[in-house]
Amino acid sequence: MPTLKFKTSINCANCLRAVTPFLDAEASVEKWQVDTNSSDKILTVEGDNPIPELIMKSVAQAGFDIEPAE
Repeated sequence: MPTLKFKTSINCANCLRAVTPFLDAEASVEKWQVDTNSSDKILTVEGDNPIPELIMKSVAQAGFDIEPAE
């Protein structure tokens, strides 16, 4: 299953609650999690064919910064 990683500004439980409906609504995402303990707040997304642009758009619509992790 392909995995994508992104740096985000999602840094607390309230942020996770805010972004959840947006990521859960994204059809290409099967599973996701944010490492709020890392300095880069890494969002890891798994799915059959996750589309980076749609994931980034969903997170941005929720009000958070996001960029591809290297």
